Amino acid sequence: MAGKIYIIGAGPGDPKNRTLRMLEAMKESDVVVAYTTYAELVKDLLDGKEVITARMKEELLRAKVAIKKALEGHTVAVISSGDPQVYGMASPTLEMMCANNINVDVEIIPGVTAALAAAAKLGSPLSMDFAVISLSDLLVPADEILYRVRKAAEGDFVIALYNPINKPLLIKAMEIISEYRKAETPVGIIKSAYRDNEEVIVTNLKEWNNFMDKINMITIMIVGNSKTYVCNGKMITPRGYTSRYDYVNAFNS
Repeated sequence: MAGKIYIIGAGPGDPKNRTLRMLEAMKESDVVVAYTTYAELVKDLLDGKEVITARMKEELLRAKVAIKKALEGHTVAVISSGDPQVYGMASPTLEMMCANNINVDVEIIPGVTAALAAAAKLGSPLSMDFAVISLSDLLVPADEILYRVRKAAEGDFVIALYNPINKPLLIKAMEIISEYRKAETPVGIIKSAYRDNEEVIVTNLKEWNNFMDKINMITIMIVGNSKTYVCNGKMITPRGYTSRYDYVNAFNS
């Protein structure tokens, strides 16, 4: 009898940001499949379980192992940081099952994705429409990524950039955004959100590249839209209430 696969979002790193359902699924699982770094994030939940780890770029290996273990009757937890649907393990696992005509019970356990975790550290930059774009060109051509960046900038979306590890591609992306936004547009740079050595920086489109040494695989960048501003050190993207209400009068009434 086939088992079950939980594809789990472990959140940004701090155990306080795990969901109750994630903890329940981990408890029910007897096999855990994870990228080595993600296994470290949940190491306190691994006692008594078979733990299978893989390196970066071995996502398909992780998916294959999880499916085979489930077919053997195990309950398997496949770990993603953040949310498993957002550049995580949900898609490759489901795609591999579909391609091989395998139908195993699967439950996706949502988690706090990096854009939301990073935005919370900055204030409220994602209060209105926003776009999330990965700058990793391992699977998606750079030209396609830059096309998406341009369309998001044209649409005046707040833009959250994941995986800004390719510095030349990052620079090109920020140059495109700068064509549509003023130099003072707020930019948040968050390194290691909710993990050790966390750094939170609020800068702008003119000066963001002064912090290039803070940008790596575990950095999220959030670029404000035309209305985003900074007050009391926090990035704020207005929801539009001021078009109908006066905050001062509302507070003093």
